[in-house]
Amino acid sequence: MIEKGKIGVHQFTVLTILFTVGSSILIAPSGLAHAAKQDAWIAAAVGLAIGMGMVFFYNRLTVRFPNTTLVHYSREVLGKWAGAIVSFLYFCYFFILAALVLRNIGDFLTTQVMPNTPIQYIHIFFLLVIITGIRSGIETFARTAEIFFPWMIFFFLIMVFLLPAKFDIHHITPILGYGIKPVIKASLPMISTPYMELVIFLMIFPFINNAPKARKAFLTGVLIGGVLLIIISALSILVLGADLTARQMYPSYSLAKKISIGNFLERLEVIMAGIWFITIYFKLGIAFYASIMTFAELFRMKDARPLYLPFGMILIVLSVIAYPNITSFVSFASKIDFPYSFPYAVVFPLLIWIVAVIRKKGQA
Repeated sequence: MIEKGKIGVHQFTVLTILFTVGSSILIAPSGLAHAAKQDAWIAAAVGLAIGMGMVFFYNRLTVRFPNTTLVHYSREVLGKWAGAIVSFLYFCYFFILAALVLRNIGDFLTTQVMPNTPIQYIHIFFLLVIITGIRSGIETFARTAEIFFPWMIFFFLIMVFLLPAKFDIHHITPILGYGIKPVIKASLPMISTPYMELVIFLMIFPFINNAPKARKAFLTGVLIGGVLLIIISALSILVLGADLTARQMYPSYSLAKKISIGNFLERLEVIMAGIWFITIYFKLGIAFYASIMTFAELFRMKDARPLYLPFGMILIVLSVIAYPNITSFVSFASKIDFPYSFPYAVVFPLLIWIVAVIRKKGQA
C-alpha cells in the first residue's frame, strides 16, 4: 500500500463525524422540508437508520479484508481486469464527489458571502489549502481533524442553546400529517448524501490501528453525525417553518441569522459558516485523498504526492463543468444522486462480498 501512516480509533471517529455532517448540515434541511414538510426531521432519522445498516455491512466487508483497501480486494476477488474496472469506477465516483463538494463551497461563498468574486478563484484557494493538508498523509490529516472537532461541536452547541427562544412548536405539527410516503421520498436524497458516500472509508480502514474497535468507531461516528443532522433539521423547522426552510437554499445559515439575545448578540450566521467550513474541509479532503489513493494504487504507483496538483487542476475545471449552476445541483441531488450512488454504495460491495464468500477469499 502507498499510505504508510496510521490513525487512531478516536481520530477515525472524528473523521466519520465530520464527513457525515459535511456539506449536508447546510443544504440537507431544504431538500428534506421540500418533500416531507414539517416531518423533515423524521426523514433525516429514517436516512440515519438506513445509513447505519449500510455501515454495518461495510464493517462485515472489513472483517473479511481487514488489512487491504477496496482497490486491492476488488482485484483479488473479481479478478485482474474486472477488479481494475470496478476500481477505476470508484476513482471516478470519489473524484466526482470531490468536484461536487468543491462546487458546494464555491456556490455558498459566491451567493452568501462574496458575490463579486469569481467562483474559480474560490475553488483554487480552497483546494490549495486541501492539498497542503493531505499531502503529508492521512495521519497528519486525522490529527488536524482532532484539533478542529471540538470547535465544530462548540459552535454547534451555541446554535442549539441560543435558538430555543425562537421556537414555534406549531411549525412541527401535525407529525406525519401528510403520511409516511413523503417521509420516505425525502429520505432517499439523505441516504445518498451522506450515507452512501461512506463507502469511501473502505479506502481508509486499513490504516486504522485497531480494526475491531474501528468498526465500532465507524458506527459511533456515523450515529453522532446523523444525530447532528436530525437536530439541525428539527431546528430549521421549529424556527423557520417548513415552507421557509424548503424555499431557502441554505436554511441552517438563515437559521443562525435569527439568533438575537438582547440588542447586542445578533446575526450569528458566522457560527454556522464556521461549522460548515470545518466539516466541508474534511469531507473534501477525504474525498480527494481517496480518489488519488485509488488512482495511485490502481496503477501501482509508489508515491501519490505528484498527483495532487495536476488532479487538483482537473478538479477545479470539473467542478465548474459538471455542475454549471445551483439549479443543476438541486436537480442532481433530488433526482439523480440516489440511483447514481446506489451501484457504488450497495451493488459493487455486495458483489465483492458474495464472490469472496463463494471463492473463499479473505478471512471467513
